[in-house]
Amino acid sequence: MSVSKKVSSNNSARHRHTPSTLTFDISRLGRRPGSMMAIRETVPSPSRIGVDLVAIQAGAPLTLDLVLQSVSEGVLVTGTVTAPTTGECARCLTPITGSVEIELTELFAYPDSTTEATTEEDEVGHVVDETVALEQSIIDEVVLQLPFSPVCTEDCPGLCPNCGVPLATAGPDHHHDVIDPRWAKLAQMMPDQNSGEAGDQQ
Repeated sequence: MSVSKKVSSNNSARHRHTPSTLTFDISRLGRRPGSMMAIRETVPSPSRIGVDLVAIQAGAPLTLDLVLQSVSEGVLVTGTVTAPTTGECARCLTPITGSVEIELTELFAYPDSTTEATTEEDEVGHVVDETVALEQSIIDEVVLQLPFSPVCTEDCPGLCPNCGVPLATAGPDHHHDVIDPRWAKLAQMMPDQNSGEAGDQQ
């Protein structure tokens, strides 16, 4: 259930934006419902965006193809963001590269709007000082798109459990002579027994 919040003149302070390459001035929309502006440009990612094993690296190019439209309650942002990704295979740890494309549909509420006043703070974006900050929206969508266990190939066999060599490049003859640990202990005892027998013969 939504909890009403008292609208005050310090909304900008409460939702203050951190400067970013993904913060955009929307003042020319002028709160005129139906007015639009397009953003078609490439900007560097302000931070690493992704999961543990694969991500968009900080500084990597983010290609934005977005439309920002003024609606009665705020600014609706729609469009796509694409970027290269780098990481490592979850099975063999080989470096991998790829790309990710996300679709954005995000409403940023105007200060003093009904939407701003009647939604939880983290349920909707906010227009602050005539700007919208897209970084968190992009982070949320990218994390949903990227696999938590990326692989270099679908049939990657992983690493050799004995020596750690990638099995994909180890060759068909790669193997290890592994002695059953029960027999290994017995083998360690054998030299002592042989030594004792030699002593008895003397």
